[in-house]
Amino acid sequence: MTTLSTTAWLAATAGLLTRDHRLTVPLDRSGAGDRAPDGRTTITVYAREVACAGADPLSRPPLVFLQGGPGFEAPRPSPDAGLGWVGALLEHYRLILIDQRGTGASTPIDRPDAAGDAAATARLLTHLRADEIVEDCEDLRRALGLERWSVLGQSFGGFCTTRYLSAHASSLEQAYLTGGLPAVGHGIEEVYALTYEAMRVRSEEYYDRYPADRDRVAALMEAAGRGEVLTPGGHPVGPERLRGVGICLGASGGMDSLHHLLEADPASARFRHDLAGMLPFSARNPLYAVVHESCWADGGVSAWAAERTLPAEFDDDPTLLTGEHVSHAHLAEDPLLAPWLEVADLLAGHEWPRLYDPVALRSTRVRGAAAVYARDVFVPMVYSLQTAALVPGLRTWVTSEYEHNGSRASGGAVFTRLHALATGAVVR
Repeated sequence: MTTLSTTAWLAATAGLLTRDHRLTVPLDRSGAGDRAPDGRTTITVYAREVACAGADPLSRPPLVFLQGGPGFEAPRPSPDAGLGWVGALLEHYRLILIDQRGTGASTPIDRPDAAGDAAATARLLTHLRADEIVEDCEDLRRALGLERWSVLGQSFGGFCTTRYLSAHASSLEQAYLTGGLPAVGHGIEEVYALTYEAMRVRSEEYYDRYPADRDRVAALMEAAGRGEVLTPGGHPVGPERLRGVGICLGASGGMDSLHHLLEADPASARFRHDLAGMLPFSARNPLYAVVHESCWADGGVSAWAAERTLPAEFDDDPTLLTGEHVSHAHLAEDPLLAPWLEVADLLAGHEWPRLYDPVALRSTRVRGAAAVYARDVFVPMVYSLQTAALVPGLRTWVTSEYEHNGSRASGGAVFTRLHALATGAVVR
C-alpha cells in the first residue's frame, strides 16, 4: 500500500516552479519482514518536481532523473548558481528529482546501527539496490497518475535505468543514460580488471603531464606507510586509502586538481583539508562506500572484489593510483566510517539476485540514447557497448570529449546531443 503527499507548486526559486512529493512505499518487497529504522515496514521516498516558470508546469512531459552513486541524493537546482545541465533538460521536460531510498530527504539510512545491530542493518541495506529503486519509481509514477514517463540515469542511475528497461519498459517513453551502462552478463571481477587497467593508464597519463608529481606521490606513499599523512583531525591516512585520490582523475579537471594538491606541504592545513575532500569515500554519504560493490553484483557475492582483484603491478608500483575501488582500509581508517565495517563485511558475503534480464532488454521497443565515454575509468566502455547492443531502440554516442562527469561538466551539451539522437533530430 502506497500513499502520496504532494505540495502546491511554488515559485520561490527564481525562474522555476517546484513542488514536493513524499511517497510511502514498502521497505521490503521480498516478504522477509525487514523493517525501517523506526520499526515500520514502510519508508518515505522524496522527490522534487521542477518546471520552468511562466507556463503551465504540466505542459511538458515528465522525466525522472536517477542520480549517480549509490548513496547520493538528487541535486538541488538553483538558477542563482546556474542551471547548467538541468536547464538543458527543462527545455524539453519537467523534471522529477528523486532522492533514492536511504538518501537525502527520503527516509535516511545513515547510521551503522540503523536497524539495531550490524546484521539487521546489513539486511536493511540489501533493499537499496537498483531493483527496489525502480519499484519506488513505479509506485511514484502510478501515484502521480502518469501512464509513462522518460528517465535519465547518470552513472549508477544508468544501472537503475537498465533495470527499468528490464522490468518495466512499458512505463518508459524514452530512456537516456550518461556513463551508466552496466556490465550485463559479466562478473564484478571482470569489471574491476578493466577499471584497474584504466586507472593504470590514467595514472601514467597524469605523470606524463606532471612528471615531478610521481616522486611526490612516491614520497607521500612512504610517509603514509609511516603514519605521517594525516587528516585535519589528525587521523592517519594509510597508503591504500591515499592512492584513492586517483578518483579525481576520472573527472574533468581532475589532473589539475590533484597536481594542485601535491603542490602543498603535506604537513600544512591546506594539504590536509584538501586531501580529505579528495578521498573517494566519506561519512557524508556512507552508503557510497558500504553498498558500492553491490551495484556491480548482477548475481553472486562481491566479497570485497576490489581488494581481491588488485593487480600485482599496483603492489609493485605504489604511484599507480586507484579510483572507485573500496577496501577495508577506506572504512577502517576513517573514524566516522569505521563503525560501518562490520555491516560492509556482512554485505560482502550476501548472495545478490540478478538485476538485468537480457531477454527483456532485447524485446523492449523503448527509444533512447546513451553517452558512452571512451575514457571512462569507472564504467568500462567495452561492456557498456555490449549492453547497449541488447536494447534495439538505444542509440549510442561514444565520445572522448568528456570524462565520466560529462553530463554536468558539459553544461547540458551531453543531454542536448542525446535528446537529438533519441528523437531522430540527428542520425548519428
